[in-house]
Amino acid sequence: MTEPSQLVQHLETFVDVARSPTQQAASLEALVSAVEKNALSMQELVREMELYLTTTDNVVRARGILLLAEVLKYLEAKPLEGAVIHSLIGFFTERLADWRALRGALVGCLALLGRKGAAGVVTDTDAEAVANSFLQNLQVQSLAQHDRKLCFELLECLLEGYPEAVKSMGDMLVYGTCEAIDGEKDPQCLMIAFHIIELLAQLFPDPSGPVASNAADLFDVMGCYFPLHFTHEKDEEACVKRDTLSRALMLAFSSTPLFEPFSIPLLLEKLSSSLELAKVDSLKYLHDCALKYGANRMVKHYKGLWSSLKETIYSSIETHLSFAPESLTGPGAPDEGVQKEALNLLQSLVMQDASFLSFVVGDIDIDIVFDTISSYCHFKEMLEESKRKVLAISEILSVSAKASASSCNKIFEIVFFRILKALGILEKNSEGDYIPQEDSTFSGRLNQGGLFLCIGLLTASKDHTLSSKEHSMVSSCGHEMWCSMVNRSAFSLIQMFSSAAASFDEDDGGADAYLGVKGLLTLGMLHGGSSLLSRSIFDKVLITLTSIITAECGKTLAWKLALKALVYIGSFIDRYHETEKTLTYMNIVVDKFVMLACSDHVGMPYSLILEAASDICLTGPKHVHKIIQGFEEALCANWSDSCVRGNSRSIENCVLLLDCFSNKLLPRLNGVVEIDDLEDILLQFAVSIWNKIETCRVFSCTHGKELIDPTMMAMRQVVAISSVETQNTIIQKAYSVVLSSTLPLMESIPSKPVALEALKHFDLSIRDELILSLFASTIIAASPTTDIPNVKSVVHLFLVTLLRGHLPAAQALGSIVNKLGSGSRGTKISSTSSLEEAYKIIFHTTFEVGKSLYSDGSGESSSGSEINLTKFCFGDYDGMNLQNHAITGLAWIGKGLLMRGDERACDIALVLLDCLKTTDSSGQVLQSSSMRCAADAFRILMCDSDICLSRKFHAVIRPLYKQWFFSKTFPILESSIVKPDTPLSRIMLYLAFTHVVSNVPTVVILDNAKKLYPLTLEGLSILIHDPLGKDAVYSLLLVLSGLLTDKKGQESSIDNAHIIVNCLVKLTSYPHAMLVRETAIQCLVAMIDLPHRRVYPFRIQVLQAIAKALDDPKRRVREEAVRCRQAWESIASRSTRL
Repeated sequence: MTEPSQLVQHLETFVDVARSPTQQAASLEALVSAVEKNALSMQELVREMELYLTTTDNVVRARGILLLAEVLKYLEAKPLEGAVIHSLIGFFTERLADWRALRGALVGCLALLGRKGAAGVVTDTDAEAVANSFLQNLQVQSLAQHDRKLCFELLECLLEGYPEAVKSMGDMLVYGTCEAIDGEKDPQCLMIAFHIIELLAQLFPDPSGPVASNAADLFDVMGCYFPLHFTHEKDEEACVKRDTLSRALMLAFSSTPLFEPFSIPLLLEKLSSSLELAKVDSLKYLHDCALKYGANRMVKHYKGLWSSLKETIYSSIETHLSFAPESLTGPGAPDEGVQKEALNLLQSLVMQDASFLSFVVGDIDIDIVFDTISSYCHFKEMLEESKRKVLAISEILSVSAKASASSCNKIFEIVFFRILKALGILEKNSEGDYIPQEDSTFSGRLNQGGLFLCIGLLTASKDHTLSSKEHSMVSSCGHEMWCSMVNRSAFSLIQMFSSAAASFDEDDGGADAYLGVKGLLTLGMLHGGSSLLSRSIFDKVLITLTSIITAECGKTLAWKLALKALVYIGSFIDRYHETEKTLTYMNIVVDKFVMLACSDHVGMPYSLILEAASDICLTGPKHVHKIIQGFEEALCANWSDSCVRGNSRSIENCVLLLDCFSNKLLPRLNGVVEIDDLEDILLQFAVSIWNKIETCRVFSCTHGKELIDPTMMAMRQVVAISSVETQNTIIQKAYSVVLSSTLPLMESIPSKPVALEALKHFDLSIRDELILSLFASTIIAASPTTDIPNVKSVVHLFLVTLLRGHLPAAQALGSIVNKLGSGSRGTKISSTSSLEEAYKIIFHTTFEVGKSLYSDGSGESSSGSEINLTKFCFGDYDGMNLQNHAITGLAWIGKGLLMRGDERACDIALVLLDCLKTTDSSGQVLQSSSMRCAADAFRILMCDSDICLSRKFHAVIRPLYKQWFFSKTFPILESSIVKPDTPLSRIMLYLAFTHVVSNVPTVVILDNAKKLYPLTLEGLSILIHDPLGKDAVYSLLLVLSGLLTDKKGQESSIDNAHIIVNCLVKLTSYPHAMLVRETAIQCLVAMIDLPHRRVYPFRIQVLQAIAKALDDPKRRVREEAVRCRQAWESIASRSTRL
């Protein structure tokens, strides 16, 4: 048991209003804990609180009752004896009359009424007593918001938890509820109030019960809130969202059919409102009410409903039609808004009661629409109102037909043949009846209105079959009347749609072509196989769409539409697993484009064939293998033709094939798990390329080089997305081809040197260059766990060829040193060679000028002038111009080491920094081109690459490696810039600085803002005079922009404001790049955020510079100049006011 002194202390703390909320909460928690742990019983607590519960001090009594209520609220799950609960609920019921202690009484009643099961519950008798006390003593609308909410929660709790107890109160309960809700404005209270009305309707469903007798009053109370209007400026600021509250009101409206005489007229009246929100809500409410009230209640309103609904659809229809390919497969109606809700309501009414359809099909506007489309063949000829009516009736008929099989039959029976007659594809038979023509030819004008109506009905039947599929009733659709009518007229319709697709009127924006292809697409998507439409109809649709594509010589609108339709049909039949149609699609469409890709003589451009084939390939997993196999056959055939005959067209075809494969096909295939044999497909494609290279010994010197880049890209992509096992197979094949070439690849590094003179005369043939480039691409894209055969010889090969300027060799070396050895997470990577051995070959292979080339495996020096890769960076030897090649190679090797966090990357950076000096440590003069190459090497080190050393190509990447490199190199760069040996060296040092600082994360720049500001500003002032440095100027300006637009950077800019303004003013007239001028002006605008006293003195200087920028030849610069002038003029006006 809790000590009496402690108990009194906790009680005194809670009832004392002078105590802080924290102290009061702690006391409450202590009391709850004591009762919960049985250290204090509920009876003992009540006994100790007697004085606080009965005192005449209103404040103390209110706090005491609230304390007891709060304890009970926290102990709802603690078992209590029935007598205790009866005593407590009786006490709180009496306290409902004590308005000064009302909150505690409400909380206490809620806590006890909310108890469940074994914990002990309030009896029905006590609950009825609570309800009586509530109705007799409480004037809810006179209370504060929180107390009103508690009142509504109490009433809700009684109706939900004790319906039988309060049911006997009848009219008094309904009247009391009306009185409690009437005039409520708080959203939280209204949410509960609307639910209370819903509960009342469920409690008294009897047509002669209390709700029925008071339905008018009850609906008046809630009807005044429709449509809901929020006074909050933003919906997100409200505790209750408008949509949530509106749904609660809607459920109250539809809670009982007894509200029908009042709700439907109100909703129909509001449907004519000019506010879109009111229209949308009216339609949603009507939809819900119609479903729940039932057809018997709604039938009396059908005439008014149809009239209002039709006018609403008419007014919401958009008359501007889009005939772009993007809209071909999109939804006809908008996804939200008045039109969507109106059509949903229409479909629901037709689905619920077929008799409502008589209002639709009997409407006089249908006759008017047919008169319109008979008088005007094209939409552009129609009056706006007539066009709106045609489009609206099309939507109405389509939605009504979609509702059910019977409605679909009815609509088709009344309207479909009238549409065919308007299209001119009906003829009279011997008995005088109209029937579809079997073989129609059209020489006259196409009827766009008729086509639109026809497509609308076909779309409805398609959607109906899809819904039948979901309910496993698709087989029954084939026996419906509408299906028979479509089958009888299908070939005539296909001919009509084909004629439309083949025509194009620029004034119409391609309406005929769009409607023609849309019609063919809709016919092709009628679901259900031969049980619905005959196979010959589906075949005809595919053949027609394919012929549209193959007949076009350019990428016209019809070509784009037909391709999109074929792709959508393919995806559609794959999604719904129609085996029969899948085989047909394969035979007619996929095989056709495979044949075209492999054909030598095709009327349409080869690029369009490949684009169509690659799009169609992705319609299903079964098509992928077929298309890629076709690409492979086409590539091999064109490759052989280019080698044997030197056919330039075949080489162009190879380039197009490889580009399409790399840029369109492979990016989409990556991650498509449904294609089980994707690995085998990719492996076969890569091996086929290597086989063709192996068998083709001669390449055209004129065009052979064109194959190198696209083949490299394709090989990189294939290897990158393949498994390690597949990569190993591809690399083994590539290595065998390399061995068969004339490349200087040695099984082991020879001890006998090779004359350096031989390197001077070493030139790669087109074939060898292709082999080397492709092998390098394979290495670049390989995973770290992939085995590279004879790594030492491979490294040696790439080292020699990079010195001859072969860039892929340098990138491959960078990839090797990045992936060999230990992975980024410390796991050992399987390899036949270690990183140390590769590093030794790269940097310890020495060249003796005029003598030999060898690898000094022991590290011992030999006679002669020894030169290794590092020394090549500082001079030109034997007139071979190797300096730039060596620097570039060193940069890629350094990038590989840097990304894995190897300290030796900093050693390479130091070598590159030495190359930025006019003379090296030995006094040898460096060329300016080599110095610029060394500066650009820092861009290679820091920039992300798309073709090498990226996550896509499985690079080992140490987290925060750029920040680490910046921390290592920035102090050295800073000291070197301070003391350059020549002006040229200073420019190159700033160029290197720019590449480093512009590629680190913004947070690093901001953390070093004070150090970077002087260097950044001086770098801009120096690089502005370098005509080749416009990219560097822009990059460095972006760094300055980042500093000026961040709060931390602005703090450091205050002391440099005058230098910044001078620099930016100069850049506003920078002649070499528009982006620089635009960004400089934007930075001047950002300067406004600096303290007024710091920027005000420069206003005249800035305004003068901006006045010149207002005449800039580029519009974007002029627009920024206007903004800047307004901003800086506001400084002057602000100063005047002060």
